[in-house]
Formats: sequence, C-alpha cells, structure tokens
Amino acid sequence: MTVIGLTGGIASGKSTAASFLRERGAHVIDADRLGHRAYEPDTEAFRAVVDAFGEDIVAADGQIDRRALGGKVFGKPQVLKQLTDIVWPEIRRLAEIEIEAALKEDPARLVVLEAAVLLEAGWEDIGDEIWVVTVHRDIAIARAMARDGTDQAAVQARIDSQLSNDERASRADVVLDNSGSEAELLELLEVQWQRVSAATRPREAS
Repeated sequence: MTVIGLTGGIASGKSTAASFLRERGAHVIDADRLGHRAYEPDTEAFRAVVDAFGEDIVAADGQIDRRALGGKVFGKPQVLKQLTDIVWPEIRRLAEIEIEAALKEDPARLVVLEAAVLLEAGWEDIGDEIWVVTVHRDIAIARAMARDGTDQAAVQARIDSQLSNDERASRADVVLDNSGSEAELLELLEVQWQRVSAATRPREAS
C-alpha cells in the first residue's frame, strides 16, 4: 500500500490530516495547487476553458480571472459540470505524474493525494485506500464561520452542495471523525499512520 486518497468536506479537518501525514514523512499532493496549475496560460485546459466560457474571463495579466469565471458557473450545475469536465481530468493527469515521480524516487514512501473533490471526480481508483475526514454538520458550520468570517447561510449553502458525511463514508476505506478536538483527530491519524507504515515498511531479510 503506497497511495492514499484523502478527502473531506468544508471545515472537516482535511488539511490538518494532510499536515499530520506530511510531518510524518508522507509525500502529500495538494489537488488545489494542481488546480491552479491547470488554469495556467498556454495549457490545453486553459484554452479549453477560454473557448467554453469566453475571452472575457482572461484578465489583463493573461491569467484566468477566477472571480469572473466563478460568476459564470455559480448556481448553475450544468455549466459548472462543463467546467469540471475540462479541469478535473487535467488535475488528475498532473496528480498521476507527481505520484509516479514520488514513487520512483522512494517506492516505500507513502503518497497522499489531498483532494476535496476526490469522490465527486471519481478518483477513488487513484489510490490504494480512501480516507475521509468527517465532522458533524453543526460543528462544520461553526468552524467555517469562525475560520472564514462567513455568515451561516453561506456556509450552509456550501455544505448542502457537497456530498453528505454518509455518502462519503460509504465510499471510504477509513473514516476519521473530527467532531471532537484536534488532539482526538491526531490520535486517530496516528493509529492509521502506524498501520500503513507497517504495511509499506520493507520486510527484513530472514
């Protein structure tokens, strides 16, 4: 076992889990970072997005204006799907390249793909295990409001647009409940880290 897909909803603690794994020595790939690369000028995805949504989404510096693009897809599921059908395959391609490079450098090293849209994009097959960080809805709302300074209605709308905890859990190999303290989450992660580390550790010659 070498590759883990890590996902979770808003304010679930997914980033905390990714940081823990990184500190333990895992190679963590951030799908959000790859997403920004997918929009870079002179890439196929850039040209496809501009062709689909218009030249007016290109800012003066030649980059895609994410705010302008967001305004065209917000609240329009079919239009948003048109965008994700372009961008998600490119993010996956970049992720696969980085996974391959990381494993080539160190076949025994754990590789983690941290992706909020892992399940929505159908990337379960990219890893050996899928880890999902969940949190009770009311706690997620409170944490997101405190973290982002966002009003409750906006946070609720974002949560309602995502997969539910039950949906995520049903498609996961490991479910990490982060409804308690951060220390409790770290304890759960330590247990899983020890398990996968033991599985990937080279066997000593007899």
